[in-house]
Amino acid sequence: METLAIRSAVGAIRLTTTVASQASFRNCTVSSAFVGKNLGLKTFLSTSAVPVQQKLRCVRAEVGAKTVPVVAKAANRKASIKDVPESEFQGKVVFVRADLNVPLDDARIITDDTRIRASLPTIQHLVKAGAKVVVASHLGRPKKGPEDKFSLKPVAGRLSNLLGQTVELAPDSVGPEVESKIAALKEGQVLLLENVRFYKEEEKNDVEFSKKLAKNVDIFVNDAFGTAHRAHSSTAGIAEFVPKSVAGFLLEKELAYLSGAIKSPAKPFVAIVGGSKVSSKITVIESLMNVCDKVILGGGMIFTFFKADGKSIGSSLVEEDKIGLAKNLVALAKEKGVELILPVDVLVADKYAPDANTQECSSSHIPDGWMGLDIGPKAIEQFKEALKGSKTVLWNGPMGVFEFDAFAKGTYAVAESLAGLTKEGAITIIGGGDSVAAVEKAGLADQMSHVSTGGGASLELLEGKVLPGVAALDGA
Repeated sequence: METLAIRSAVGAIRLTTTVASQASFRNCTVSSAFVGKNLGLKTFLSTSAVPVQQKLRCVRAEVGAKTVPVVAKAANRKASIKDVPESEFQGKVVFVRADLNVPLDDARIITDDTRIRASLPTIQHLVKAGAKVVVASHLGRPKKGPEDKFSLKPVAGRLSNLLGQTVELAPDSVGPEVESKIAALKEGQVLLLENVRFYKEEEKNDVEFSKKLAKNVDIFVNDAFGTAHRAHSSTAGIAEFVPKSVAGFLLEKELAYLSGAIKSPAKPFVAIVGGSKVSSKITVIESLMNVCDKVILGGGMIFTFFKADGKSIGSSLVEEDKIGLAKNLVALAKEKGVELILPVDVLVADKYAPDANTQECSSSHIPDGWMGLDIGPKAIEQFKEALKGSKTVLWNGPMGVFEFDAFAKGTYAVAESLAGLTKEGAITIIGGGDSVAAVEKAGLADQMSHVSTGGGASLELLEGKVLPGVAALDGA
């Protein structure tokens, strides 16, 4: 398994991009991207590929309100923290963009510190190397500037405990007072900046705000995979104004597993895709069909496929405007020789509630007034059988409403199957979002090969989209 992971990692990070230039487009901006597969430019106009510079502030091609996808091809890899000798960090101000956006309860107590723990290897490496470490992150979605409920104060406390040293929280993320505190840092000390999203300029990737963040910084390390799909000042813009920009350990690992799965998976490769709506996963499913041997579908999206096949779905969730899309995906699977697996039975309820009345029924006919909220017992066995012998499994999206115990059996069964496959030597990847919450709730997260820290970033990487936070990094 270790050999496979290393091979996947090497294949995943030796990438670069070119973008398509549209002669008839005006006022376009373009960028490079770190993606795991070749992409076609989706336009009816003629195109020609041209090289892109290593760093560009803008990370998309825009024409009016439309976004033009980029064309990617394998080449040079992005620089990693591993490429920098430890001695080069000593005495340097290193700005680490981490994803410390942890959940808090009403008393402002952290309920899950997974993301903080995931950031530790990079921070600890820099501390050991004698760097002056400045950590930045966002927390929540503040809309009115500084708000106490979005302060990173609880994070500073937890980070202090985990690092075994005091981590001071700066009163701001930019400005003279912050600059003074950075200047006062001693080698091996860590300063946490206040929530960068207290400034609206952060999410706008504002040039002047990026310059302020970069002031007196020697090296930029992006370790925030969860926000790598955002072109923000602290994830992408800052890289333009710092001498050296590299990926942290977590970001590198995420790219290695997720891009590795898409680019060079060990076969058989099975993808499990769940969730409520097919519309949110269409591009992922299409992408996976290029490399998978089987695609297993679960969650609320299955009912759109059932209705497309003329089956009675009762009052189950359905996207009426996506029925044609479901038919197209079935046809695409046949065209590519991919086995598309839908559950043979479902667990239905008379209402959407944890105490609803339930019954098991065939997926061919769901009674009127009943809604499907989980896959059924026969489907669980069906999915287990389909997973047997898999060498790579990628899972994104639950099989049912696992938040309700009555409808969590399907999701937990899949988690248990993947844990078993990991023990057999398969690479099992949990692709962010609710799937992560599911394996953690099932107590099986540590039995997976890799559990992604990024929901939206995972999906966009699997779709082959631009990841601005990676595109902005130096080439190795």
